[in-house]
Amino acid sequence: MQATLNALVQKAAAEFATIQARPEFEAAKARYVGPNGELTALMKQMGSVPKEQRPVVGKLINECKVHIQELLDAAVDRIAAGELKAQLGPAVDPTLPSPDAGPGTYHPLTLVREEMCRILRKVGFAVADGPEVETEFYCFDALCTPADHPARDAQDTFYFPETARFGNVEKRVPEEKYLLRTHTSSVQIRTMLKGPPPIRIVSPGRVYRRDTTDATHSANFHQLECLYVDRNVTVRDLKALLDYIFASLLGKDTKTRFRPHYFGYTEPSFEVDLSAQHLPKVKKEWIEIGGCGMVDPAVFSAVGYDPEVWTGYAFGMGLERLAMLLYGIDDIRYFYQNDLRFLKQFA
Repeated sequence: MQATLNALVQKAAAEFATIQARPEFEAAKARYVGPNGELTALMKQMGSVPKEQRPVVGKLINECKVHIQELLDAAVDRIAAGELKAQLGPAVDPTLPSPDAGPGTYHPLTLVREEMCRILRKVGFAVADGPEVETEFYCFDALCTPADHPARDAQDTFYFPETARFGNVEKRVPEEKYLLRTHTSSVQIRTMLKGPPPIRIVSPGRVYRRDTTDATHSANFHQLECLYVDRNVTVRDLKALLDYIFASLLGKDTKTRFRPHYFGYTEPSFEVDLSAQHLPKVKKEWIEIGGCGMVDPAVFSAVGYDPEVWTGYAFGMGLERLAMLLYGIDDIRYFYQNDLRFLKQFA
């Protein structure tokens, strides 16, 4: 039996060493370890081996099986390496000049974000950042969003499992859930909790909602929000800042207007429209661009500010929406496809 097994291993080693293609490999594998393979046939003979010899014969068969499996693994690794080499083609000489030499560029969303931050820094706003993983307190509770609000439904918001833990994101209430932030307003809450007014911040960042992706919607996108808290802040201050921002970003011919609206964390609240028919692909006289309002006194109470002393405004908008207006882009999906033909246009 030992001589038979040794001969089988030698035969397999010689055969597998010459195999170059996967079909040949599968056929050879079946001849040895398949249902009707040679090694399988020897293993079936164990029933006729005398009882006292079975431990020795079984050990020899297992050793033979291990050797053949090693030969199979080596052969399939060699075949896979050959397939990969064929896909990659000839080796590349890294010392040769690039066929695509040219200047790099920022992503269009980065360009708009940095320009907006530059505009706001000129009037005293500081850039603030916060985690993309948030808790219900920062994203909803402190912003006057009740438990029965549609935004808190699992169909609208990405929640983490109850067993999820994040060491760098503390919970204010033990039973609250972790989620992916639905807006960057949570950064405003975190900033106000760090210290007293006056506060003047801009918070750009990625946010997440359960939207069906199409030309104007995405499950992840980018927002830019501003918060100003001080004494005697009024709607007039808010309107003046928005006029300044859009004139600086889109041109002096851009005009803005407010329409009454409802947001749970501002009172009064407004939708912001702008008129910029000088921009590409803007065919309407007025288009909606964002939301704003005076910070609700309940929000100040949630962060420990005295609403009788402090007032403030907040506004927010989508960076993709701004970039689409600025560059004449008609499909939000272009921003996320990493198509060089698209990105090179901003070099």
